[in-house]
Amino acid sequence: MGMTMTEKILAAHAGLSEVHAGDLIEAKLDLVLGNDVTTPVAVKVFEEAGFTRVFDREKIAIVLDHYTPCKDIKSAQLCKTARDFARKHGITHFYDVGKAGIEHALLPEQGIVAPGELIIGADSHTCTYGALGAFSTGVGSTDMAAGMATGKNWFKVPAAIRVELKGKLPPMVSGKDLILHLIGLIGVDGALYKSLEFTGEGVAALSMDDRFTIANMAIEAGGKNGIFPVDEVTLAYEQGRVSRDFTVYAADPDAVYERTVTIDLDTLEPTVSLPHLPSNTRRVSEVAGMPIDQVVIGSCTNGRISDLRIAAEILKGKQVAEGIRCIVIPATQQVYLQCVAEGLAEIFVRSGCVFSTPTCGPCLGGHMGCMCEGERAVSTTNRNFIGRMGHTASEVILASPATAAASALAGCVADPRAL
Repeated sequence: MGMTMTEKILAAHAGLSEVHAGDLIEAKLDLVLGNDVTTPVAVKVFEEAGFTRVFDREKIAIVLDHYTPCKDIKSAQLCKTARDFARKHGITHFYDVGKAGIEHALLPEQGIVAPGELIIGADSHTCTYGALGAFSTGVGSTDMAAGMATGKNWFKVPAAIRVELKGKLPPMVSGKDLILHLIGLIGVDGALYKSLEFTGEGVAALSMDDRFTIANMAIEAGGKNGIFPVDEVTLAYEQGRVSRDFTVYAADPDAVYERTVTIDLDTLEPTVSLPHLPSNTRRVSEVAGMPIDQVVIGSCTNGRISDLRIAAEILKGKQVAEGIRCIVIPATQQVYLQCVAEGLAEIFVRSGCVFSTPTCGPCLGGHMGCMCEGERAVSTTNRNFIGRMGHTASEVILASPATAAASALAGCVADPRAL
């Protein structure tokens, strides 16, 4: 019986010739990740368990990104706890304010994750790195603590769903529209504890940024992970970023999948998820005109340079609608500098946007864009649960950067193709 990409990576890291769905295994980790919210909890568990050393200071990453720059005393204390731990143990990949960025954009950018690796992170969107052909998944802070101490973790091998992609995305349609469409098709629990494995000739037409966005939101369909094959696009991205050796895994022709979902990219349209579930999807053309109060363009899902380029292209020479707050957040310091160098930052500011330092901020209702009762936002973030961006009576509509920028100009949900 053949194995999927995920099964091959897990088998290799468990030292086994093969594994299959449902197997319980102990596997070696290539990276353990935490942020300013989850690391302090892991540190407490680590120390209470009596651990005094990390398994490998070069295979742990701590990124201060959720409430930074610190919004209050409590967030400052969380950062200090993480900072002190990183210093005490000499953590190589420690990223503080001024050198950090949103973790799931920062780590690939810096070459800290690579194809074929096994990564856990105390953040649910750790599944982002499957875009590179790695197995990456979110865990709790207790598992993070165990991982930091031992370099190992237990896993139940997930069953897999094959997502076959055909064709090519039309203009003004992106990876965000694709993943929202998929979640709408299968539901928020459609891939519960399963691997979403993306295949087909349509994969080659997707940019790395599209793939990062899609893998990032695998968890919003309940997925244990999302993973893409390693192709020329992947290897070109890693060129100059990753100097260490890595292994490329490919699914066997007779790999077992629970089901296959086929998507024709040519037929996709700009898509949004209405409150309060990512699966509550509609074509933008169906809901255009819905009034909004705020637009957020950024996050680990859509804060990369290609995302901000399309937003700037739409906003250039125009003004954000009266009464609309538009917040633009580059995902990393490097993306911030690119925005400055390419003139995108000036476009955003002259259009009436706020151009922020890299932070998760508004995505989790932390800061830099919390909403009050009755307000509604169009956001390029990844979750629109009740109270996600502030008051429990506020609403979040998930969208692509193009749709978000068009909506900022229109003052309501708007189709970017109509501009």
